Amino acid sequence: MTIPEFAEVVGAKKNTIIDWQKDVSSPPAAKLAALATVGADLLYILTGTRTKVHLALAAVKTATEAGMAVEAITGNREDALAVQEAIVSQSILKPDEAALLDNYRNSPPEGKRAISTTSAAFAQQATTQKVSGDE
Repeated sequence: MTIPEFAEVVGAKKNTIIDWQKDVSSPPAAKLAALATVGADLLYILTGTRTKVHLALAAVKTATEAGMAVEAITGNREDALAVQEAIVSQSILKPDEAALLDNYRNSPPEGKRAISTTSAAFAQQATTQKVSGDE
């Protein structure tokens, strides 16, 4: 979104937007509410830290664009989907999470059942410990 488009969405002048960027002034609550209606990441605007949802959306957008390019070049939809999945999983998941997911996806059915059962048991144990205060 360009500064003029951004200014139009929030109903502010271009110079006001530039002042916000330079931290000369801050947008009022009503302007932030207008930004939220178009999907802006308010946490990022206020703190400089992106929310996981917006990081995920950015990853999906990048993956979709890359997948479309791969399909256009190769004519192969499966390759495009593989590229999309790889980008999204690497963008959203931490490396150890991505490795665990990759191991699960490449396991035979009995391995997937074992992984699911084991992870469910550990998650249940962690929940029980939190509730009882045994941490």
